[in-house]
Amino acid sequence: MSLDADVLVDRRRMRRKLSFWRVATFVILAVGLIAAILATTELNEFSKRRPHVARIAIDGVILENRQQLKLIEEIGKSDAVKGVIVSINSPGGSTTGGEALYEALRELGASKPVVSEIRTVGASAGYMIALASDHIVARYNSITGSIGVLFQYGNIAKLMENIGVEMDAVKSAPLKAEPDFYSETSPEAKAMLGTLVNDSYDWFVALVAERRDLDAARAKALADGSIYSGHAAKANGLIDAIGGEKAAIAWLENEKSVPADLPVLDWSSKDTEESLPISVKMAKGVGLGIANGLIDEMDLAKWLISPAITLDGLVSVWQAPGAAQEKSAVRGGGQ
Repeated sequence: MSLDADVLVDRRRMRRKLSFWRVATFVILAVGLIAAILATTELNEFSKRRPHVARIAIDGVILENRQQLKLIEEIGKSDAVKGVIVSINSPGGSTTGGEALYEALRELGASKPVVSEIRTVGASAGYMIALASDHIVARYNSITGSIGVLFQYGNIAKLMENIGVEMDAVKSAPLKAEPDFYSETSPEAKAMLGTLVNDSYDWFVALVAERRDLDAARAKALADGSIYSGHAAKANGLIDAIGGEKAAIAWLENEKSVPADLPVLDWSSKDTEESLPISVKMAKGVGLGIANGLIDEMDLAKWLISPAITLDGLVSVWQAPGAAQEKSAVRGGGQ
C-alpha cells in the first residue's frame, strides 16, 4: 500500500510539472508574439519618421471612404514624406467617392509632389483620381479613359405581375422617388435623370480639360465613354508617360528633386491610428489574425457581386467582365 501511495504522489508531481511547463510554454509564445508585433509596429513607425516616398494604393471599386481621406490628410502633415505615388488599379465607382478623393489629393499636391501610376485599370472615377496628380504614367496596355457618368436602375414590374404582387404610392409630386422599380419610367423622370447625369458629366469633362490642358471640344470628344490603352491615352494627351512605378520615381527625381534612393513605403488606412496607445495597438494586432480571415471572405464576396448592384447614385465606373487585377478580378457587366 505504501508503494502505491508513493507512485500516486510521484504522478501528481509529474502532472504539476507538466502543467507548469505547458503554461510556461504558452506564456513564452505569447510574449514572443507580442514582441514580434511590437517590433514590426515600431519598425514601421520608425521607417515612416525617416525621409521616404509614400505610396497610396487605390484598388477596386471606389466608394466614399473617410479613413482613406484621413490617411491622405496625415500624409500631407508628415515632414518625412518627400513625394507621393498614387498607385491606381480601379475600374471606377461612385462619382462622389471619386470627387472626394480627387479633392483630397489636390490638397495634398499643394504641399507634396504627387504622381499617379495607373496599373491594370484606371478608368472612369479611377482616371478622375489620376487627374489630381501633376503627372500620370501608365503601362502600354493599361486600361484608361471611360470618362463619363452613369445612373442605373432596374425594373421588376413584369416579375411582380407574374407573381401577383402590386405596388402603389401616394406622392407629393410626380417626380418624387422616381424612378421606382415597379412601374414604367415616365419621360419626365428620364428627362430629370438626364439632366442630373449631364450636369455631372459636364463637370467631369471640364475637369479633364483643365487638368490635361485640353480645349473643351477635344476633351468632350475623348469623353464619349471609350476606354483607351495606355499607349492610346498618351497619344490623346490623357496621360504623360508610359511606364510603371520606376517611371513615376524618375519623374519625382527629375522634376521635383526627390532623391531617387529614398524608400517607397506603403501608407494604408491603419496608419491613421498612429496616435493610439501602444497597448491598444498590441490588442488590435493580436486580433488581426482572426479579423483578416473574415475580411478575406468579405472581399471575396464583394468581388463576386457586380459593382453595379452595390453602388447607389451617380456612378463613374467601367465594368469589364473578368478585367484582371493584381490581387483579384473585377466582375460585372460590360458597357
